[in-house]
Amino acid sequence: MSSFKIDDMLPWLIVMAVVLGVTIPVLAAERHPMPPRVPDDKLAEARALTSPLPDSPDVTEKGKVLYEGKGGCVNCHGKEGRGDGPVAGELNPSPRNFHHHGFWRHRTEGEIFWVIKNGSPGTAMIGFNGQLTDEEIWTVMRYLRTFSGGHGPRGGGRRGPMGGGDECCAQQEQTP
Repeated sequence: MSSFKIDDMLPWLIVMAVVLGVTIPVLAAERHPMPPRVPDDKLAEARALTSPLPDSPDVTEKGKVLYEGKGGCVNCHGKEGRGDGPVAGELNPSPRNFHHHGFWRHRTEGEIFWVIKNGSPGTAMIGFNGQLTDEEIWTVMRYLRTFSGGHGPRGGGRRGPMGGGDECCAQQEQTP
């Protein structure tokens, strides 16, 4: 007896949807969180960056205001940071879901800062250098940490990737 796989049924489901006139929304997949988004020649520099701001409720609240306002992050990443903002359906790959535990375990705060400032090659993530100051980017970072669900060390990035030492991530990044 063979096991059932959804992949085996997908062509038939598509044909049935067309015959019945059913619209199937196509969602872009989020890129896997483990591979770095910073170019190789900038990675060491980005990983060395750490936030100069305290982890305080005041800074976090200012970050939320920037996330929802001036930064416009909410448009792509959504109000709750799940990558489901109003324009997310038009983007491929889809915007980052900040609730994904792997994102926080495999990124330093410096890498995230670098991507917000310079953009993410191969995605619709633009760089905000010139729109947000470095301090504002670090402030948004403090707010983004509220989506982490406790994954990665608070503040992160001080000992390599946010979930521990580099050896942890180097091992995991080699797996397909």
